[in-house]
Amino acid sequence: MLALAGFRRPLAAAARSGGGAMPRKVQGGEVRGGDGGQVAPAVTAPLPLFQGKAAGKGPAEPGAAAGPVVAAGEGCVRVAVRAKPGSRCSAVTDVTAEAVGVAIAAPPSEGEANAELCRYLSKVLEVKKSEVILEKGGKSREKVVKILVSMTPDEILEKLKKEASS
Repeated sequence: MLALAGFRRPLAAAARSGGGAMPRKVQGGEVRGGDGGQVAPAVTAPLPLFQGKAAGKGPAEPGAAAGPVVAAGEGCVRVAVRAKPGSRCSAVTDVTAEAVGVAIAAPPSEGEANAELCRYLSKVLEVKKSEVILEKGGKSREKVVKILVSMTPDEILEKLKKEASS
């Protein structure tokens, strides 16, 4: 125990004198180094008040179309869906710039709503059930559905808009 007591004094003295390497902020907008000798102006950038989660994010690729339906490559199309489970009947409620709103006639438990969503979209888009896959959002209302057919995003968007208007 006596050997450790010798180390405690130099460490405590360094801590009291501010001998650490971390800079400290002082009055006047200056930042001083831990040794007290170096002075540099404090630089702060103004922060925006509030920008949502996707603020500043553009399309993933420069040529990618913005909207709820985008080409995914390899003959696939991705559809951004805002699910509304627990509805009386399945229906496309709205098509916005962010997502396609779909009311689902199944409860949001044990994947029932996800299965109903894929089944309903396959019926609306007139494709096989096995060609509609839930890619993201298994436990969220914000979902991404992948359509494994060689249709253009415009064709899919047109079918969804037609269903929403009926």
